[in-house]
Amino acid sequence: MPKTFPTPKLVILDCDGVLVDSEPVSNQAMAKNLTLRGLPLTAEQSMAHFVGCTMAGVMQQARSMGADLPDNWIEEIYAEIFARLRQGVPLMQGIPALLARLDAHGIPVCVASNGSEEKMRITLGQNGLWERFHPHAMFSAHALGVAKPEPGLFLAAASHFGVQARDSLVIEDSGSGVTAAVRAGMRCLGYAPKGGGRALAALGAEVFSDMAEVPALLSI
Repeated sequence: MPKTFPTPKLVILDCDGVLVDSEPVSNQAMAKNLTLRGLPLTAEQSMAHFVGCTMAGVMQQARSMGADLPDNWIEEIYAEIFARLRQGVPLMQGIPALLARLDAHGIPVCVASNGSEEKMRITLGQNGLWERFHPHAMFSAHALGVAKPEPGLFLAAASHFGVQARDSLVIEDSGSGVTAAVRAGMRCLGYAPKGGGRALAALGAEVFSDMAEVPALLSI
């Protein structure tokens, strides 16, 4: 029989790639920029290398791969990415129904992201979710000074809601996010809508491909 879990007392959602479909757009901008900076990449290759990383981590890794990046590159790439995101980013399929289901069961929901609040204002603001999460249910690595794969972001969220780590559940789409959840002692669902879930599973996530699967996994 499959293992059953108690219903969580808190659900923590990643933003990019879980709440909003922003990763393709962001990585198109990233790939274009890095190609011009001496590191030819496709958007798909950019996603494979950098999804889940902080921008400082991206900068360090890109330089090690041969990119010629100026010291102000982070400001430069954020400006380019934000300009693309402002053109429109949809919610991930199934998110409105999942949030409604969690609300109906009285389960608190928050967002925890390595991205900045400014970025979430752009992406979530287009979709009516900025007001839902900001400021009391939004946790940004930029604001807290601790980023995934370290567990501090998730632990801060659980502490804010007065919930133990073991009673919290994380939904993530990146290896760094899954690692952070495991390190925090939290159950983690790994969202892999287009395949590629094997890597997330190897890190300790329970992989799923459709948000419609989540209620059953949460016993709601």
